Amino acid sequence: MAHVQRFDHVGITVADLDSVTAFFVGLGLEVEGTGSVEGEFVETVCGLPGAHCRIVMLRPPGDGARLELSSFVTPGHVPGSPTAMANELGLRNVSFEVGDLQAAVDAVAADGYGLVGGIGEYEDSVRMAYVRGPEGIIVSLFEQIG
Repeated sequence: MAHVQRFDHVGITVADLDSVTAFFVGLGLEVEGTGSVEGEFVETVCGLPGAHCRIVMLRPPGDGARLELSSFVTPGHVPGSPTAMANELGLRNVSFEVGDLQAAVDAVAADGYGLVGGIGEYEDSVRMAYVRGPEGIIVSLFEQIG
């Protein structure tokens, strides 16, 4: 029996909600909604007494899974590894298809975010690059070419 009905979203905990939101909006995601959650529900789900977090929900153009950014007001955030590489355990990356990979890479570079490695091409079908975004988040950008 399949329990999953659809893929809804990926959640990322961040320290600076505004700058991370701006990064993803700059890539083309749209703010679907914002809010704050505290009290028994979030304390129970997260297993954190006194939990209070701010949330921004982003959606891609058209349709698809959403990206949830959360920033804890209380308890304070615990730093992750801002220099994590693709082989480090945990969330590897969030990935987005773009129409023009070089233009997308140039746009994030103009905001101070660089490539983790380089731009690779796979069997004349796709070009892809990892960009290290705010707070060390690895964002995979790819362009269909074949």
